[in-house]
Amino acid sequence: MMKTGQYIFRFCILLLLIQPLFAQIRTGADQTSEYLDDLKGKRIGMVVNPTSRIGDQSSVDSLIALGVNIVKVFGPEHGFRGDVGAGVKVTDAIDPKTGVKIVSLYGKTNTPTKEMLEDVDLMIFDIQDIGVRYFTYIGTMHRVMEACAEQGKELLILDRPNPNGYFIDGPILDMAFKSGIGMHPVPVTHGMTVGEYAQMINGEGWLANGVQCNIKIVPVANYTHDMEYIPPVHMSPNINTYQAVLLYPSTCLFEGTVLSEGRGTLFPFTVIGAPELKDKYDFSFTPVRIPNMSATPIHLNKLCYGLDLRTVDLQRLRASKQIDLSWLIETYQNYPNQKIFFDHKQSKEIVVFDKLAGGPALREAIVAGQSADEIRKSWEPGLATYKEMRKKYLIYD
Repeated sequence: MMKTGQYIFRFCILLLLIQPLFAQIRTGADQTSEYLDDLKGKRIGMVVNPTSRIGDQSSVDSLIALGVNIVKVFGPEHGFRGDVGAGVKVTDAIDPKTGVKIVSLYGKTNTPTKEMLEDVDLMIFDIQDIGVRYFTYIGTMHRVMEACAEQGKELLILDRPNPNGYFIDGPILDMAFKSGIGMHPVPVTHGMTVGEYAQMINGEGWLANGVQCNIKIVPVANYTHDMEYIPPVHMSPNINTYQAVLLYPSTCLFEGTVLSEGRGTLFPFTVIGAPELKDKYDFSFTPVRIPNMSATPIHLNKLCYGLDLRTVDLQRLRASKQIDLSWLIETYQNYPNQKIFFDHKQSKEIVVFDKLAGGPALREAIVAGQSADEIRKSWEPGLATYKEMRKKYLIYD
């Protein structure tokens, strides 16, 4: 018969084993006790947007309430309060709620100038990223790091989970195709939080003139890359569902084609189609003007036929740990005029596909009729090299 002491011992072991299952993820911002002392007596600038939260409030509003002297807010694409559509230039303003000056990093300039930082002692970067190379927030962070390094300002990064941090996939960016939607030689999904990514930017010498940014990171508590994380706030006006978050690495590639990726609907990045696919698919949708989401979507007011990806099994997608190329290959093969499928001159709403993909190889492989497996095999050498480099900068398992 088992003695009482043995029962207690086994129960304690069981608790240790299951404790991680009940540990709550806490973002860097939520852990105010870890960084408030660093902010005392300093003039603070913050790079933030609607995802920047402490609990259920804006981190700007919360820190002001805690007595922090926030002198300036820097807003990326979509603006500080997230009320500006994709690709629309953002202007400087005064925040009506707090009276703090808002400086746009998605307008006349995308990099803080010396004058902008003169009255700032310490900068804070607190933005939820999606973990995909062509999402613009890591580019904003790069430029903020560069400005802070040049002006001798410390940058405090309040880290947040990467909802696509569970996998690394896609072609490595060829730096000949460097742009605002791809600044570094990384794959489409890089598998890092912004804190880890900032360490890589520093460590690999990617800032101009090899400068180093003095960064301090408040890590996410109780987090690993494989954890499923559903962001509590939309990351942008068009990333407005968890489906869109997980489909985005695959479906954003359609922005470099003549097909609609769902902008102009209430469910962007989860449907794909074009009027020319009428005879190939039954599912249809019509892009329209939606204020603060999409002013001029491709195929405006036209009935588009194609794929409804809202039915995709998200758990199966996560388990695959891959970008799904089948949708791109299938629609290319079904499109009646393949010569214009990747032609960005067909509409001002089309991005240059090679900039999204990081080079011409993916487009050329699809045109050549290669399978998804054949294409993926060509990525393996670059991904293996990247994964080794990535290890040096990881904070989480």
